[in-house]
Amino acid sequence: MSGAVGTGAAPAPVLEPLAGGVTTTPGIRAAGIAAGLKPSGKPDLALVAAEEPVAAAAVQTRNQVFAAPVAVTRRHVADGRARAVLLNAGSANACTGEEGLRTAEDSAAAVAAALGCAADDVLLCSTGVIGVPIPREPFLAAIPRAVAALRDDAAAGDAAARAIMTTDTVPKKAAVRVSDASGSCVVGGMAKGAGMLAPELATMLCVLTTDAPLAGAALQQALQQACATTFGRISVDGCMSTNDAVIVLATGTAAQPPSPASVQAGLEAVCARLAEAMVRDGEGASRLVRLRVCGARSEDDALGLARAVADSVLVRTAIAGGDPNWGRILAAMGASPVRFDPSRVAVRVGDVTVCRGGVVVPFDPAAAAAALAPGDVDVTVDVGAGDAEATMLFSDLTHEYVTINAEYTT
Repeated sequence: MSGAVGTGAAPAPVLEPLAGGVTTTPGIRAAGIAAGLKPSGKPDLALVAAEEPVAAAAVQTRNQVFAAPVAVTRRHVADGRARAVLLNAGSANACTGEEGLRTAEDSAAAVAAALGCAADDVLLCSTGVIGVPIPREPFLAAIPRAVAALRDDAAAGDAAARAIMTTDTVPKKAAVRVSDASGSCVVGGMAKGAGMLAPELATMLCVLTTDAPLAGAALQQALQQACATTFGRISVDGCMSTNDAVIVLATGTAAQPPSPASVQAGLEAVCARLAEAMVRDGEGASRLVRLRVCGARSEDDALGLARAVADSVLVRTAIAGGDPNWGRILAAMGASPVRFDPSRVAVRVGDVTVCRGGVVVPFDPAAAAAALAPGDVDVTVDVGAGDAEATMLFSDLTHEYVTINAEYTT
């Protein structure tokens, strides 16, 4: 599997959901412990490790202000190999200067010493408050304990997923077995994220594992494609983090792997489940909105319009109030750089059409309100210009979101 992952014309693979997360992949161990980085004393340090250096790839934040672990991981993953990913909550280690960079580098060296590998085979992720240094001594002192706690069972994967939570209310993990006529492989993953979700290519922190034999440019391409169609199409608040990272470790140990196209389907399935879980757990969210923009000239146009609507504070507050205010949807679209004819736009909330031809149409307010009730909400916007479409997931904006973020550092 040294070439790029293709789509092919083979029958669709069978995707079997599995219980568990990163440790579902054979040969992957994980741990989650309390290092004393969170004032609450809850678990705050996670480690995911292979038995030896394996193929690795990463998609990271495009924010010009990026954290020390982002910088270190960018260097360490450049050769396409890694053995472990160390993740901490409690501090983003962003905007912490040379001290933060040294702490990040020293943490990679500490993991390497405990595992018996090179420091540049260790990748790093951090999450928490920006500008707050990681308590260096407890952080580094806890690393040997994390290595000693590594296990390959589901409980260990769950512990790792819990240790990276910040404002998350639930751990996020997913796994599938992918099968086709050629063979099968496993893809597992864990993620954290409930706010600052509006990516270009990645969001939040996420570690994926697989036993598929993907490596080099093929693995990087597969990860980028999976991120673009999943994590790249969600929004909680329109804000991009300084620490966003999605990392994949591929052991290549599957005895009879499926086709590259099937592996791609497995990666995208796990990423999609994790992405939806993050939006459902969005800070203060009471609704998950599935916005479908169709009838566009191109997929890029459809995605651009969908993103403009998903990131609109006015749209999201209207949905939080159960208000079918379609005018806010059109206004958000009109402020985007995508060109379209407002007189051809139709908007539907659930099964209720509230706008056609860019103007209001008679509709049942009670039915529209029911379609916007807390839970899952479907909104469809038909641009009337072509056959292309795109879907984004986003959450509503409630008073609780303001409360959480107004008090985040206090």
